[in-house]
Amino acid sequence: MTTKEFLDIMATGENIPGGSPVHAKMHELSQEAIRITMEINNAFHNHEEIIALMSELTGAEVHESFGLFPPFYTDCGKNIRFGKRVFINSGCKFQDQGGITIRDDVLVGHNCVIATLNHAMDPSHRADMIPAPVKICDKVWIGANVTILQGVTIGEGAIVAAGAVVNKDVPARTIVGGIPAKIIKTI
Repeated sequence: MTTKEFLDIMATGENIPGGSPVHAKMHELSQEAIRITMEINNAFHNHEEIIALMSELTGAEVHESFGLFPPFYTDCGKNIRFGKRVFINSGCKFQDQGGITIRDDVLVGHNCVIATLNHAMDPSHRADMIPAPVKICDKVWIGANVTILQGVTIGEGAIVAAGAVVNKDVPARTIVGGIPAKIIKTI
């Protein structure tokens, strides 16, 4: 299975059975992501080197305006897309098999977790995974220690307060916070 075939299957949102060829490809990609993130996290790299390593990790060109303070963790890498002028602060963990799109001018705070997979509720199929993408629109600010769950879209210009757990879509130009995240005010 090619990486493109894997990504196409993940984009369907269909159940991925544990032990299937798709699951095996997921594991193969995770090994490559571990290798690349170990390189990012365990040595100093200048800006150009970070751009090159993140481009290798994602399998797509990362714009020169991208910024990252390591460490950074992901268990796939190939299903992350970054816009321009994106900044990812240290300690972030992206589970991107279901797809993570981060548009232009987005700030992501320390220790943010973005999860795009869920497991089947039926215990006899617990190893099965259900992917759903996370989309973060332009000019979003995500505070420190935020968790964003699968299938969520965060609207343009929104702010997610530190420590929030986002389990549903966030309207544009709103501030959300809490567990689960709720609208605090409109910008």
